Amino acid sequence: MKQIYSLLFLFLFAAGFAQAPTGYYTNATGTGYTLKTQLYNIIKDHTVLSYGDLYVTYETSDIDNFFEKDGSVLDMYSENPTGTDPYTYSIATTQRCGSSGYAKEGDCYNREHIIPQSIFSQASPMVSDAHFITPTDGEVNGIRNNYPHSVVAIATQTTLNGSKLGTSTTAGYSGLVFEPIDEFKGDIARMYFYFATRYENTVAGYNYPMFNNSTNKVFTTAFLNQLLAWHNQDPVSAREITRNNAIYARQNNRNPFIDNPDYVTAIWKTEVVDTEAPTAVTNLTVTETTANTATLTWTAATDNVAVTGYDVYVNGTLKSTETGLTAIVNGLAASTTYSFSIIARDAERNSSLASNIAEGTTKAPAAGTTSCASEDFQTMPPNASSYATQTWTNAGITWTAVDSRTDQTLNSRAITIRNGSLTSSSVANGIKDLTVTTQLVFSGTAGSFKLNVNGIEVGTIPYSATATTTTISGINVTGDVIISITGNSSTSNRVKFDDLSWTCSASLNVNELETNSFNIYPNPSNGNVKLNLENSNEKYSVQVFSVLGQKVFEKEYTNSSSATINNLQKGVYLVKITTDTKSVTKKLIVN
Repeated sequence: MKQIYSLLFLFLFAAGFAQAPTGYYTNATGTGYTLKTQLYNIIKDHTVLSYGDLYVTYETSDIDNFFEKDGSVLDMYSENPTGTDPYTYSIATTQRCGSSGYAKEGDCYNREHIIPQSIFSQASPMVSDAHFITPTDGEVNGIRNNYPHSVVAIATQTTLNGSKLGTSTTAGYSGLVFEPIDEFKGDIARMYFYFATRYENTVAGYNYPMFNNSTNKVFTTAFLNQLLAWHNQDPVSAREITRNNAIYARQNNRNPFIDNPDYVTAIWKTEVVDTEAPTAVTNLTVTETTANTATLTWTAATDNVAVTGYDVYVNGTLKSTETGLTAIVNGLAASTTYSFSIIARDAERNSSLASNIAEGTTKAPAAGTTSCASEDFQTMPPNASSYATQTWTNAGITWTAVDSRTDQTLNSRAITIRNGSLTSSSVANGIKDLTVTTQLVFSGTAGSFKLNVNGIEVGTIPYSATATTTTISGINVTGDVIISITGNSSTSNRVKFDDLSWTCSASLNVNELETNSFNIYPNPSNGNVKLNLENSNEKYSVQVFSVLGQKVFEKEYTNSSSATINNLQKGVYLVKITTDTKSVTKKLIVN
């Protein structure tokens, strides 16, 4: 902080470092990572409040009594420390971002996890720990997204207070980074150091570009050096001390790096950055396949320090990260050829060249017993926290998610649906049983979505705050199918979906018509088609569904050997014929 204070205020400011309760840090006697563990034992087991309680905490922790001193919300991403703020927010609920979202800076404020909550799957107690969650303008929160904090080389976006999103100057990381203004760089660095210490017991399992998957050091050398520089350049301020005290009053734990800034350099040191990449993996081989898995083996890469992980790519898309020399790739489509490759990386996230490409073909499905199709959401669009329509293709299936966001995780990446839907393109081989994992996030109460096959509801998918895997059995629809999840029982609830799969139902049973019992011609057509039925003595209905599961035609017929459908728009449709007890579906293409 660079503001000038009176002599009296400077005296009070210096005294602020002693505001921790007497004896609070008595057991912090070590150095290096021993000290870090001692601090972990002091600040762990804090009082866990709810995610909604953060707004109550902000009433005392994040009020501007330091710059304009107007009692507004102190937002590091909109505060102008040397002039008039571009906009301000009152602490009142009316200026918080709701379900309607935001269109520009200054519309509303919400809660920014300095360490993105997606990396720890919104788990408690991290998800509501105010020491690293701050009130932030909604638009700027969306711009920052989940990108690391570091120095920007070339800005692609600049916010109204001068914060920037752009290309990285950090060695070993070529993606986008978010750079706050100088006034708050030390504040943010000390939040990272707090997180690395408070969650020492779990942080090694969090995958994030700034982290090296270790318990002690936590950060890659390049990002650590940047955080240390920010800590030294922007010393602890009166604002941070006030915030630390206010959060302590609510959570009953403190950020030790605000109380005692020297703890930072007693634990971490500036280091020389390792920029040497591992050698490429060799001898990648597909050793076995099933209908929806492939087993890979390879020869180890080497590194000047150590190889810490192997990134497994399927058709050029990252699928998983392994530490050993074998992997079982799940979620593949049956009877499909895939290309696999491996990239090795070290603790500094230096990456090798790609390995040789190994190809493998999954086996054909067995009706009702083998996964017919699956979606793990690894290839959906990049992480985004705003709600929009997302479209992507994986394993030959095109998915459309309406009113959705892509920045959340469950078992891995997950799609989050609000008042929208998730719909597949037309998929062959039918559906027998469907399985999916769900979880309610942020706030709300338990509820459910509807599962539709070819526009007909076949079951409900429940969700709650606990991750739940649901299997809907006995759907038994043959032929081409369109899967759609829609109809959120509470349209403001946000629900994550992951690991969606279903088994085939390709064989006929007593409740199904033979596929040759009716013909569609011409097919493809210009929008006008005729259906010929083999048995004209039965009563039957004809239904036509779009690829989004919308019913566009329905009519019943009795004692008629043909049916006519006119004026269909261009697209792909499913035509379903149903008698009293039997049904069959065929695909129709309109050019």
